[in-house]
Amino acid sequence: MNYWLMKTEPDVFGIDDLKSKKTEYWDGVRNYQARNFMRDEMKKGDLILFYHSSCKVPGVAGIATVSKESVPDFTSWDKKSKYYDEKSTEENPRWFMVQVKYKKKFKEVISLSELKSHKKLEKMKLLQKGNRLSIMPVTKSEFEFIEELSKK
Repeated sequence: MNYWLMKTEPDVFGIDDLKSKKTEYWDGVRNYQARNFMRDEMKKGDLILFYHSSCKVPGVAGIATVSKESVPDFTSWDKKSKYYDEKSTEENPRWFMVQVKYKKKFKEVISLSELKSHKKLEKMKLLQKGNRLSIMPVTKSEFEFIEELSKK
């Protein structure tokens, strides 16, 4: 099993949206490294830290799982979509997505500042300078530590 952190803006699609829908495709990723994680490494059943970014209190809001492995991101073929990419076609897709499933919302968001305060998380990719990826791997111990923080 792999562990991931996926960032989203809560005013666009937050943990409550996923809770309401139960499952949703993680579309619109237009970064090659993040795409490669989804296309090549994310597997059904992998656990996800659902992270709210670009908001008043950025942080981990809950947990989701990968419910369907990589498929081409069909929004890249839709000329009306904000994620349209003329270089991506059904025959030669450039972008991929996974489907995620709601698992749990934390009582409170575990803020970025709180995450930074724990020595145990000092090597976490999210907390490294210059790391702006919207999807990144986390270790099992990082995932479990953050899940424990949510219970306090």
